[in-house]
Amino acid sequence: MIQIKILGDGCPECTLLEEITREVANSMGIEAEFETVTDTDQIMEYPILSTPGLVVQGDLVSYGRIPAKTEIEDWFKEAI
Repeated sequence: MIQIKILGDGCPECTLLEEITREVANSMGIEAEFETVTDTDQIMEYPILSTPGLVVQGDLVSYGRIPAKTEIEDWFKEAI
């Protein structure tokens, strides 16, 4: 199972990132546990300058943008 964290305050971009990431996981048949992190102190534990942020298996892979589905697929492939 892949651990995924969405870092952000619940803004529309954060919600969109979670939707896209869930869609990619489902299309790849990957079991994933999602956690939405809205606490600023917890978000700042990562080297992040802006939200939304995406953490896969403990590694910050993206922040400040909505990555392409192909990028998310590649990160999932690396994680499994």
